[in-house]
Amino acid sequence: MRVIHVRPAGISDTRQMTDLLNDIIAKGGTTAHTKLFGSGVLKAEMRLYPGRTVWVLAENDAGNVLGFQNAMPHKNLPEDAADIATFVKLGQTGLGVGSKLFERTISEARKLGYTWLNATIRADNESGLTYYQSRGFEDYKRITNTQLADGTVVDRVCKRYDL
Repeated sequence: MRVIHVRPAGISDTRQMTDLLNDIIAKGGTTAHTKLFGSGVLKAEMRLYPGRTVWVLAENDAGNVLGFQNAMPHKNLPEDAADIATFVKLGQTGLGVGSKLFERTISEARKLGYTWLNATIRADNESGLTYYQSRGFEDYKRITNTQLADGTVVDRVCKRYDL
């Protein structure tokens, strides 16, 4: 039986998290990020909104990071909403990692007083759209012709999940 442990992510986890994220970015096509993250980026993001962010990590029995998720304030959202992002290790999607992360994230987001979550997904990211749809997120806005840092132009879909 496959065991997935979910726990709060901390600064000491950022190296493995960055490696996982950079593998996804290097593969391309699913995240709006197009440039690889440096070693301090996730550390800095974790410190952005003290007491207002959720960072959770999924790992196996050997302590290998399988994925992580965060929910935090965003300048384009009201104070009662958090922006959610999910990253699952290549080759580990569809195995329950995202489900376990989401269970923990919604619990923690409610404790912080959020009433809804926003997910903004590339319109060409079928697996991401399916993941959030399967969690109960509903489309509420489409942002057309978004230019990514590498010049790629994509539409983005905003989905909402009421807590």
